[in-house]
Amino acid sequence: MMSHPTIAQLQCLEPIRGLSSLRLEELVRLSQCACFSIGVDPLLAMPQSKQFVYLLVGELRLILPDGSMQILVGGCDEAHWPIGYKSAAPRASKAITEVVLLGLDFDLLDIMMTWDELAVVADAAPSETEPAAWSTMSGAFNARMLTSSTLSQLPAAHIHELLQRFQRFPVKRGECIVSEGEAGEYYYLIESGRCVVSKHVGGVSLEIAELKPGDAFGEEALVADTLRNASVTMKTDGVLMRLAKPDFVELLQEPLLHPIARAAADTLVASGKARWLDVRYPAEFTEDGLPGALNVPLNEIRAAFGLLDRSREYIAYCQSGRRSSAAAFLLAQNGFRASWLKGGLAQGENA
Repeated sequence: MMSHPTIAQLQCLEPIRGLSSLRLEELVRLSQCACFSIGVDPLLAMPQSKQFVYLLVGELRLILPDGSMQILVGGCDEAHWPIGYKSAAPRASKAITEVVLLGLDFDLLDIMMTWDELAVVADAAPSETEPAAWSTMSGAFNARMLTSSTLSQLPAAHIHELLQRFQRFPVKRGECIVSEGEAGEYYYLIESGRCVVSKHVGGVSLEIAELKPGDAFGEEALVADTLRNASVTMKTDGVLMRLAKPDFVELLQEPLLHPIARAAADTLVASGKARWLDVRYPAEFTEDGLPGALNVPLNEIRAAFGLLDRSREYIAYCQSGRRSSAAAFLLAQNGFRASWLKGGLAQGENA
């Protein structure tokens, strides 16, 4: 039987009890407890290699590597720490009574604790814009954003600077944030509220996407150094954060954008370790697309996230490298392993 832990239970556990209250509430929703019967070895079902495992309820016999035994009782001081945290990891266990165990992903906790601690530092720093209580922003910096997007791949040293340079501002329903055809100056992250993305097709404005808290927009024009290819309007009141283009390039684009030369890309594709992703229009792809390539035009990349294989690495290409660099950033921002063909196909033709 599975259930969610309570806030009170998480507040007793080390080292996570130092997380902010909002982050603990989010962790409750993401976590589940497992109940085990007398006599079973619950650690067989809850491996400790990638998670912290806590005994919340009951009595558990632990068999240590040297053959000695330890009795762990849920609720005691020792049980407030992950099993094996203060001693060698046990090689086996046995439930003396019915027990309830909780497993928490180590990487998720590490990311949450890192962001929470740096957020406290950023909260205390003076700001010329509206004060931002970073440690309470579970909307913009939610677990999904921190573990499977641009932010999950950032060097820790960049996080503090990023929090310092984001500008936070309230927005109203119906307010146009970016307009199709204008120059791109900012990268945006939604803290609260919803946005509608629209594009002019044949003289008609078509709604092509809706964005929610934690989603970002505005990166394509900055990465490709082109004009905005769509408009974004607030569907509700909300709060946005924006990052000026120079800060975006320094703190987000450079760490995440990975160019690759044609020879190295050919080797990866030939070995089966990567797949070509042609981000040009279908007519261009039909003309001279690379063998085995998947064709997903840049303007359809967001819609294709659910169809692409997250276990594969993609090498995006276009004619010049401009569209493919934007596509690679969008993929990396959403948790994919992606690089872009430096110089594009035109470079290869001239090589």
